[in-house]
Amino acid sequence: MHRNLRIIYLHQYFNTPQMAGSTRSYEMARRLVDAGHEVHMVTSNRNSNENKNRQWYKTIESGIQVHWIQIPYSNNLRYNDRVKAFFKFAIKASTKAASLVGDVVFVTSTPLSIAIPGIFAAKLNRIPMVFEVRDLWPNLPIAVGAIKNYALIFAARQLEMFAYRSSTRIVALSPGMKEGIVATGYPSENVTIIPNSCNMELFDVSPELGFQFRSKYPWLDNRPLVVYAGTLGIINGVENLVSLAKAVGRIDPEVRFLIVGTGMEKEKVRETAKKLCVFEQNFFMMEKVPKIDIPKILCAADIATSFVINIRELWHNSANKFFDALASGTPVAINYGGWQADLLRKSGAGIVLDLNKMQMARTAKNLVRKIRDKKWLKHASIKAKKLAHEEFSIDVLATKLEQVLVDAVEKRIK
Repeated sequence: MHRNLRIIYLHQYFNTPQMAGSTRSYEMARRLVDAGHEVHMVTSNRNSNENKNRQWYKTIESGIQVHWIQIPYSNNLRYNDRVKAFFKFAIKASTKAASLVGDVVFVTSTPLSIAIPGIFAAKLNRIPMVFEVRDLWPNLPIAVGAIKNYALIFAARQLEMFAYRSSTRIVALSPGMKEGIVATGYPSENVTIIPNSCNMELFDVSPELGFQFRSKYPWLDNRPLVVYAGTLGIINGVENLVSLAKAVGRIDPEVRFLIVGTGMEKEKVRETAKKLCVFEQNFFMMEKVPKIDIPKILCAADIATSFVINIRELWHNSANKFFDALASGTPVAINYGGWQADLLRKSGAGIVLDLNKMQMARTAKNLVRKIRDKKWLKHASIKAKKLAHEEFSIDVLATKLEQVLVDAVEKRIK
């Protein structure tokens, strides 16, 4: 029997299912609570429309004790403003986390600055820290050119190394992320891969919800549908979907493309779609929706997508949208290589698209052929569900995380 732990869980961008965005921390935390552990989540309220509350306040979410501080943030912020929000939270979260009684500190990035309050609380209270790496920072912002200043790059590298050295255990969300962590000299045996997961409970919905969603939109009805549900940021390269919609429209104008989400590239994507004369012809956009509404959209989709810009470092991602698609039994189309591409090719749960301009016409023909092939869609759907159940179930992965946390505490005691 595992001992029951008091877990101080730090995640700057914690979401419940009633909020838009990733709910990994919520799903992991509530399962830790169900297993008998006490979980204190330290996070931020990012809503700038609410009255500014300068004090911490607490809510109970499915047994999770959530401590909130208001620090407005959105994907539309300039990079410098984002960095200010990161460090403002790091300072405030340091004192809050250190004031809580716990057996272990569990810190999940990004941003990398979240390691600061984790390290502070762990060292002050003499308890172990487990660090979850969701993206290889600062490798990613350096690769995309978001950080160019040599002094900032040096400081970020030092913080990365300090975070790793301060961690009793590290959780990586993909094999590539583990490789990047181990390359810094951190012991491989102390790194556990726990990818993003499939919430079968949330995504096991009646096909009727998909039909209801389709019937609301005259432009959709019973036409083939390709969906992108996620952030429209610089690294996501969603403009590729506009170009693909243009190429597909020349072959099969009945195929519909839908983007659900927001981000700093949103207006750029909209303007590109208008320029290419596909906006509200075969290409449509909707605002972001709460996580609980994503299942009905994916239920209506024939193919779900996950895109990134053409930078190899991004192949190591563990995008929620990829696993949500698997959980819903929706065939997945991605435009990058790496472990997810290997997974799709091996399992048959989806396709890898070449969105290079020179190959766009051929890619469009391939997509049309797949989305019009009912037999292929059915086969890919079955394979997606199989992957979700057998390899990426949230229940199995939450138990794996629990073991990592218990091991960290027991190692410290020894």
